[in-house]
Amino acid sequence: MTQDLPIGRALRRFRRLNAIKQGHFAELLGVAQASVSRWESGAHEPDAAHREKIAALIAAQTGSDADAALKRLVETSTQAVHLVCDATHRLLAASPARAASWNADARAYVGMSLWRFATREIILAEAGLAAAGWFERPFQTLDVRTGANGSREIPVSPGWMRWETIPLSGGRTGRLTTTLG
Repeated sequence: MTQDLPIGRALRRFRRLNAIKQGHFAELLGVAQASVSRWESGAHEPDAAHREKIAALIAAQTGSDADAALKRLVETSTQAVHLVCDATHRLLAASPARAASWNADARAYVGMSLWRFATREIILAEAGLAAAGWFERPFQTLDVRTGANGSREIPVSPGWMRWETIPLSGGRTGRLTTTLG
């Protein structure tokens, strides 16, 4: 499920924001530091097993007390908004308005990547994030115009959405996605 995510860039951001050296992260994964460097630069992609290990290490969670207020704010918002892990696109929380637009129980998707529901426009916007410095700083905002994804399960309607990064506890980053219209 995380096979199409730009995991190398997300790894680089996580390391930089948490002052973790490539060598230390390489030790955690049981690989050479050069492998981490190549993944982060985009010269190589990690194999499926390493992608999953990286995702598990850098994935945002909202289970801590430090993030409980943010999760509660999202889950009680009247706006169509959801919070995902910026690195893995795993759902962390969804507002009732967002959940009402889905033909599925949002709670069933918590912890699962929503990347497979991304539209062509979302994929293109994601591909341009590195050039825009998205992964270099903790607070980012981007308005994205998108088309429909054709999914009955988790539909994305044509319109505008706003992406905003939110630092979470443990050095992870969340992405608040709000429908603008």
